[in-house]
Order: sequence, then structure tokens, then C-alpha cells
Amino acid sequence: MPKLCIAVTVVLALVKGQIPVLPPQWEDGLVNRKKPAPEANAAPKPVVIRIAPTALLAVGFFTVALLSIVMALPVWGTALLIVPLIAGVAVFRYRTIADRDTVTARTLFGSRTVPWGDVDGLQFDKRSWALARLKDGSALRLPAVTFTTLPQLTEASGGRVPNPYD
Repeated sequence: MPKLCIAVTVVLALVKGQIPVLPPQWEDGLVNRKKPAPEANAAPKPVVIRIAPTALLAVGFFTVALLSIVMALPVWGTALLIVPLIAGVAVFRYRTIADRDTVTARTLFGSRTVPWGDVDGLQFDKRSWALARLKDGSALRLPAVTFTTLPQLTEASGGRVPNPYD
């Protein structure tokens, strides 16, 4: 009998509109019942493609392995700890930022922004990251851009980069 009372109470609350039929959607930390419609001519947000943070696990293991050398040779071995420090900073720095008009390759010591109109095509060589061939004959390595992230670049560039999965 108590289960029937609960069921009737829930049905009545649904009918009166006290319980929403669709779950609310989270947006900016607030609960909205309706998702705002995107503007028709609004440019998509820039896509940021970066190295997975789990790469820091490899840096950590490498640091632990170097500690044996540091213990054996404290004076010279301590200088080797700069290597995992640089690798950790590289994990955070390396990224490619793409929007409708430009693509930016950020490396360890700088960044370079190129308009999509100057990109002749993308090339994948034996390395794992894409290489943007520019119309002036030069090349730009796109950090963390792999064949599997091409659909993200397609959406961000407005179709200038073809999606190989379509």
C-alpha cells in the first residue's frame, strides 16, 4: 500500500508540473530548464588540442628512475633532474589552438599563428604529430594533432580541414 501512495504522489506531481519531465541542464554552474539556442552566425569556440595530462605519469616514473643516479652521483646526478622538469613543462605548454580563421602551434619556447588560408594541407609523417604544409613551402608542426583529432580541427576550421571519418 505505501508503494501505491508514493506512485500516486509522483504521478500527481508530474501532472501538476512540480517535477520536470526532462532533467535540467547544467550551464555555467546554474540549473536552467531550457538550453539557449545557439546563434546562427556565431563562430564556434576555438579548439585546444593538447597532450594528455596522463603523460605526467611517465615524467614521474622517469624522475623516480633518475633518483637512483642522483643517489649514486649526488653532485652530477642532481643536474639530470632538469630533464624531467623540462618534460613536465612541455606537457603543459605543447598545444594546438584552432579556430575558424587561424591555427596556433604552441611549443616549449614560443608559438606561431598562421591563417588557414596560408595552409596548403596537412601531412602525417613517421612522427605522430601532424605537419601543416604552408603555401610558401615551409612547414609547421602541430603539437598533439594526430589523425584521430582531425574531426575537431574540421569543426573548428569551418571545414577547411577535411574529416577523414565522413
